[in-house]
Amino acid sequence: MKIICIGRNYVAHAKELGNDIPEEPVIFMKPDSAIFRQRDAFYIPDWSNNIHYELEVVVKLNRLGKNIEAKFASKYFKELTVGIDFTARDVQSKLKSKGLPWEKAKAFDQSAVLGEFQDVSNYDISNLNFQLKKNGELVQDGNTSLMINSIPKIIEQCSQYFTLKIGDLIFTGTPQGVGKVEAGDVLEGFLENKKVLNVRIK
Repeated sequence: MKIICIGRNYVAHAKELGNDIPEEPVIFMKPDSAIFRQRDAFYIPDWSNNIHYELEVVVKLNRLGKNIEAKFASKYFKELTVGIDFTARDVQSKLKSKGLPWEKAKAFDQSAVLGEFQDVSNYDISNLNFQLKKNGELVQDGNTSLMINSIPKIIEQCSQYFTLKIGDLIFTGTPQGVGKVEAGDVLEGFLENKKVLNVRIK
């Protein structure tokens, strides 16, 4: 199982971090050891002073596929949820400044939080509302209609380079509003006002 992540997929988020708008999906990956166990709290690692939350819609693949056309992409997943791509922003900035890969900032243990998966047939993936609350306050409010690359287009692009397998996860990018977490914070993720994710920070 692999975790494929899409960066800079919302214009407002790219702008809030001072990044250019990409011409094609920015792809990076996390190992399976990055998956967060919901029964635990997320512990801020001692090697970073600036861990950011990034809420994203996540799809789970249910078919083997290669070179999938966007028009057929919906046949390759039946479940979705929201997830958090935890990012060590201080480490990432240092790596980017040297032109180095981001893995240490993005792929560390417990950095991929998954909510409860939902049946995709209950949602319109092209116009899907999702939110993140931090300590009860709304901090991210996204809609998939604002994606630069839609979910079908992401699947098409990813499958050109990687064979997609059953159980693979795709984090589809975060909207604006990312921010730092502190010990004691509680993060709650929502799909169309249904809470599907809850994380305590320690």
